[in-house]
Amino acid sequence: MVKLNKQLLKGNFEFPSDLEVQDFPEDLPEKVIQFGEGNFLRAFVDWMFHQMNKAHLFNGRVVVVQPIAEGLVEKLNQQDGLYTLILRGLKDGVPTEIKEIISSVSRGINPYTQWEEFLRCAEDPNIEFVISNTTEAGIYYDKNDSLDKRPPVSFPGKLVAYLFHRYKHFSGDPTKGMVIIPCELIDRNGDNLRKIVLQLSKDWNLPEEFIKWVEENNIFLNTLVDRVVTGYPKDEITEIISKLGYEDELLDTGELFHLWVIEGPKELSEKLPFTKVGLNVIWTDDMTPYRTRKVRILNGAHTSSVPAAFLYGLETVGEMMDHDVMGEYVKNIIYDEIIPSIDLDKKMLTDFADSVIERFRNPFIKHYLISILLNSSSKFKTRVLPSIIEYYRRFGKLPEKLTFSMAALIAVYKDGRVEGTSMVARREKGEFIMKDDLPVLQFLENTWKKFNGSLESAIEVAREVLGNIDLWEEDLNNIPGFTEKVGNYLYQISAEGIRETVHRLVKGERNI
Repeated sequence: MVKLNKQLLKGNFEFPSDLEVQDFPEDLPEKVIQFGEGNFLRAFVDWMFHQMNKAHLFNGRVVVVQPIAEGLVEKLNQQDGLYTLILRGLKDGVPTEIKEIISSVSRGINPYTQWEEFLRCAEDPNIEFVISNTTEAGIYYDKNDSLDKRPPVSFPGKLVAYLFHRYKHFSGDPTKGMVIIPCELIDRNGDNLRKIVLQLSKDWNLPEEFIKWVEENNIFLNTLVDRVVTGYPKDEITEIISKLGYEDELLDTGELFHLWVIEGPKELSEKLPFTKVGLNVIWTDDMTPYRTRKVRILNGAHTSSVPAAFLYGLETVGEMMDHDVMGEYVKNIIYDEIIPSIDLDKKMLTDFADSVIERFRNPFIKHYLISILLNSSSKFKTRVLPSIIEYYRRFGKLPEKLTFSMAALIAVYKDGRVEGTSMVARREKGEFIMKDDLPVLQFLENTWKKFNGSLESAIEVAREVLGNIDLWEEDLNNIPGFTEKVGNYLYQISAEGIRETVHRLVKGERNI
């Protein structure tokens, strides 16, 4: 079977009618250097540049840098930067699929074998933008990194080397600074990257004039990215390739929804006119409300609903949303308890919540509940606790279902035993493996060993868990009524089972 490349694109190959194929002139300049060649950036940022190029609003391409020694650059170059992207989901309730060949990437560079080629990109005046997604662990300070290494080990180290070479090549020209847009999933990603770049520059005794140039002439933007990217569809690839009629080792899949919040000068939106082609990109001088909205509604809904759904016997988010009781439970949590606890524009919140419900119901994505349960305690602390505390502060009472979600989370560990670095736990359907920090697993195992089946004992389990300051960074027993209510729910789950307890909760019947 033929392989996807430029020759195929420019030849007489008959592509499927439902596949959008559009090539651009060969002489489009490289305007972006991108650290990261993985599924997410190709289905998010590179897809966006492709959309702008189609509308003749950007007219530039992306040169991709492989951030680690092993990667996809060789495959990317074999396919001349081309790959197929399939976006799937519900649109106004209707299953929808969009297939497109993305051609915004010019080439890939492996700095571990092409260091000089990497530095030559810094000499190109057309390249104004840096994009990155080197995973959450990519933006870190490595005190042992060095400019003498070719390349430096860390992503910030490689970026310093790039900026320093550019500074020297253009003799410190203030107009040759870069706009740096990280997409890593950490809070204030641009601020964190800037801090590390400046620290490494000082560690490496680089000239004060260079450090001043970085500070004054390079812009580091904070961003928030949101799109579920499911990557290479190995379970479906044979059928997909058969329909496409060509091989594509970089085929990528994701959901229809996308959101990119960029905190930075509005004038940059003219250089990067994403919104002019209808992309869901928000330029703002304060991304805090958008981060709060995403963490509390999208992430919070996941984290608060999944423990109960998993104990109930369900396996995926889709199953949870289609279930007559658990689906209602999720909606109640979002619209009745999370949204009222957030002090932001209610239409902004409900519009986002509507999109979240549709995304959760996406029939093309199998998002397993057990994977969402990973490291649940730390997720609960940042995603759900703020809603519980703020709801109580605003209304003088506890949110019923969010409070229950804490009990459901604790109940996940009830019959668990630590083996190695994991816990073997049990639900009605049988045993499962629970992963979390080992001290957390050991603490919860030991706490549950004291439970004797009584209501008083359940309340004591709740008291001990809620009082663990290492887990929550505060004593949650100080929230009036929280200990007793969580303990009551733990007793109900233990005595009557999760299904009966959730059913009564959702249907509004009286609980203990």
